Amino acid sequence: METVNGDSLAVVPQETMGNLSNVESYNQRVDEIFKKVNKLEKNLNEVEQFYSSANKKQPNTSKGSSVLKDKDREKLFASFKRRQQDAASREAAAGKRMQELMRQFGMILRQITQHKWAVPFMQPVDVLGLGLHDYYEVIEKPMDFSTIKSKMEAKDGNEYKNVREIWADVRLIFTNAMKYNNERDDVHVMAKTLLEKFETKWRQLLPKVGEEEKRRKEEEAEMQLDMQLTQDVAHAKMAKDLSGELDQVEVHLEELRDMVLQNCRKMSTEEKRRLSSAIAKLSPEYINKAVEIFAQGNPDFQASREDVEINMDVQSESTLWKLKFFIKDALQGRGKNSSNINEDNQNNNNKRKREICGALAKTSQKRGKKFPG
Repeated sequence: METVNGDSLAVVPQETMGNLSNVESYNQRVDEIFKKVNKLEKNLNEVEQFYSSANKKQPNTSKGSSVLKDKDREKLFASFKRRQQDAASREAAAGKRMQELMRQFGMILRQITQHKWAVPFMQPVDVLGLGLHDYYEVIEKPMDFSTIKSKMEAKDGNEYKNVREIWADVRLIFTNAMKYNNERDDVHVMAKTLLEKFETKWRQLLPKVGEEEKRRKEEEAEMQLDMQLTQDVAHAKMAKDLSGELDQVEVHLEELRDMVLQNCRKMSTEEKRRLSSAIAKLSPEYINKAVEIFAQGNPDFQASREDVEINMDVQSESTLWKLKFFIKDALQGRGKNSSNINEDNQNNNNKRKREICGALAKTSQKRGKKFPG
């Protein structure tokens, strides 16, 4: 006990301060590993969802066809890289073809609008001026040539995407007039006559329109395939990175666990006895792994016989604690229903990491209370 200005101060032993510092360091590293594992789990879920969705689209794919699919994918990916290289030129060519179709359609449009009977259809119907009070009840979508012209010249995203959209609006002008006016009305007769002339000229252009539409569909299908291939490549890379990162996490966990084990309290005689009894409950496979743990802690140890005698009293504390954690995991895993083995294998890595982290945290707490002196 020391005094400063008359106040008593407790002097904390240097060894205790070092122990507390180590505990904090362990806890901090465990937290970092937890954050890393959580991030990896999110990425893993994304990859699983992507491939699960892809498999649902092809539920009847056999093993043989799967191999063929992989070969096809390589060819398609090579084709995709070539298409990427000339994507700009393809877009430019498509734009020119569309402009040419628009130009030819524009010629048809001028021929129709220059007809002497086209005057009633050039501007929107003057509903109020003509007293057509029921017009909007009969006609759902009014249309006229000035509206079409404005939409053809628009640059705000509301413009026509292709000539078929313009064709539909031109037809709408005439069908609206025929629908609202009686067959004997002049407007009905003029609309019917112009519609017939328009359809005749449209049929002449239609083969080129159909060819371009077919070509655009093929290009869109290629774009969809390109997107799929891009996603395949991205998720394949993500899966590969995940594998490496998970291995790194496993290494960090083992390193951290070894650090903690080296500072664990001494195991009591009773605990060693229970440990020996627990080994007898293991399956042959797990017994072999337990022997490997002994061998790791004893470089000179050789299990050359079927019956191996192991003296618990000569084992290091880190070996004993590592063995205890291993046996706990093994006995817990053996108690699971065999029908869930596949599912357990999938979750084993994450479960093991969490259990190790939990063991590290508990051991760190014990170590903070009692470190070997």
